[in-house]
Amino acid sequence: MADDRTPRVLVVWCPDWPVAAVTGDDPVAVTEGGRILACSAGARAAGVRQGQRLKLAQRLCPALELRDRDPEAETGRFEPVVAAVEAFTPRVEVVRPGLCAIPVKGPGRYFGGEEALAAKVRTAVADALAREPVPDAAPGTDATPAATEHPLPPPAQVGVADGLFAAVLAARAGVLVPAGRTAEFLAPYPVGVLGDEALAEVLGRLGLPTVGAFAALPPEAVADRFGPAGAVAHRLARGLQPRPLVPRDQEPDLAVEQRFDPPEPLAEPLVFVARTLAEQLHQRLAGAGLTCRRVAVEVACADGRTASRLWRHEGGLSATALAERVRWQLQAWQGAGTFAASGEAPDAGFALLRLAPDGLSPDQGRQLALWGQAVADDRVERAVARVQAVLGHAGLRRIEPAGGRGPGEQAVRVPWGEPYEAAGAADAPWPGRLPDVWPAVVLREPVPVRVLDEAGLPVTVDGRAGVSARPALVVFHEGRSGREKQGQQGRQERQERQERVDGWTGPWPAVEYWWDQSLARRRARFQVVLGGGRALLLTVEGGAWYLEAGYD
Repeated sequence: MADDRTPRVLVVWCPDWPVAAVTGDDPVAVTEGGRILACSAGARAAGVRQGQRLKLAQRLCPALELRDRDPEAETGRFEPVVAAVEAFTPRVEVVRPGLCAIPVKGPGRYFGGEEALAAKVRTAVADALAREPVPDAAPGTDATPAATEHPLPPPAQVGVADGLFAAVLAARAGVLVPAGRTAEFLAPYPVGVLGDEALAEVLGRLGLPTVGAFAALPPEAVADRFGPAGAVAHRLARGLQPRPLVPRDQEPDLAVEQRFDPPEPLAEPLVFVARTLAEQLHQRLAGAGLTCRRVAVEVACADGRTASRLWRHEGGLSATALAERVRWQLQAWQGAGTFAASGEAPDAGFALLRLAPDGLSPDQGRQLALWGQAVADDRVERAVARVQAVLGHAGLRRIEPAGGRGPGEQAVRVPWGEPYEAAGAADAPWPGRLPDVWPAVVLREPVPVRVLDEAGLPVTVDGRAGVSARPALVVFHEGRSGREKQGQQGRQERQERQERVDGWTGPWPAVEYWWDQSLARRRARFQVVLGGGRALLLTVEGGAWYLEAGYD
């Protein structure tokens, strides 16, 4: 049974919001970490889906336009939506651009119940999106989405349930869950929606694939078996708050602020101040043994204008990440006309920047590993955050194992701090994968070569992986790079270099997507050792040879 103290929450969800912040003709998709993050309706109709690899998405939709994610533009364009919701209550919480939430109790009573409130919010958001100009529109032009080729985002969806977690799922389903029936609503969902991949994997092996099956377990047994993280997931599965409420006579004032005298006319200095304030806020929370669910960004101007916005925190935002959200919010306010743009009104500059934690609760902390490994990891995280602040979010990447047969497919570069979910298990059986001898150099784009036998004839591989003759020569085309130059016979590119093959092994055939003619691919790989002792990895596909990688 749901806890009576679990608040009712209304969530506004704008599907595929990252697409709304980019320009381009439909079909268009936004990418992040080498995969599709969001796509337009036209791209989805062609088979493009979130999480797909870029190559697969482009095969499904050759006309697909790819755009990098722009968090600042997402925040700026989402500001009118938040302002429309703010007309019903000032307690608007931005979970992320494209997703915001409000408490239902007060607004629901004032506007005639939850159904009436949800209908009014849905109408207000639709009106805000309809009259909002598209990004990068020329001044003085009619740049509403209906008057441009910019892909329209899908209509916003509204959901109500007990607690934020269930309300987000209700918004995705577009339903209003009756009070006290949130656990029943969550029961059919797979345990993966709880956000803990390791826990979901274990529960699947235990024969508990759904949230309802997990929720039926005794809380004490879950806490003993899965620890604090499992207990939090179990409370979510039962439609409760992630943590029990901790009543306090008076919450400590942990807000940090910076006053500007004289007022600061530009917004850029506030971003640097925000980073210092974020560090101070984290130190105060840690000193009090507390964490917060939200952080309020508050700004006041010398002419009396003020603005405030709640951002979801849940203890997971570093000081750098929090300062980045302050920057996005300031730019969103200026883009929406809340404050004058930089330099336009120097007499009415910024007088105050304040960061206030909201929704305080005891910090459960993290279990420290032996020999100080966790402390070293914390230092690494802080160093990475500083580097990302200089190079940008995608400027620092980590290598994650991925499923695939070729060396270039078995690892993917992901921006540090971003989650990554491989399309296929890296340790799964991959027929045609090379032995576990990794090349030292893997080319970004395979280079065309020719492989000849002793008679000077091209070496071929038939459908049964039979080799026509022993490879004797590898011919390199000097001055060419990439598949795009294959077949060009310009006289200036006729320079060729031949090297003899002293040894070779293979082939390793790989037949992929044989059941789908549009995606079917047949390749074979060879390892060869040249006369100078250099070892190469060669690939033959469709009768053409390519240099794919090299060994030391």
